[in-house]
Amino acid sequence: MTDLAATLKERGSRHGDFAEHGNYSQAIKLVIHGSPNWTILTGYQKEALEMIAHKIARILSGDPDYADNWHDIAGYAKLVDDRLEAGTQR
Repeated sequence: MTDLAATLKERGSRHGDFAEHGNYSQAIKLVIHGSPNWTILTGYQKEALEMIAHKIARILSGDPDYADNWHDIAGYAKLVDDRLEAGTQR
């Protein structure tokens, strides 16, 4: 097995089926992008929300007890919070 094949096998066992994950992720992002506030968000706020959606989809399609996904969600929210607290939001 090649390194790439081994990586994909390991990720699939942790994060679930890629197609299923993609469907969940895109459905969540459709809701996010459809919000009236989407157009006024900064680039980093949009990116944080999309990454959080990605991590939520991994939780829904894969191992919900994999703490790293939960940690990453908190991390993306914290990155936005830090900028807002510092007054550098725009």
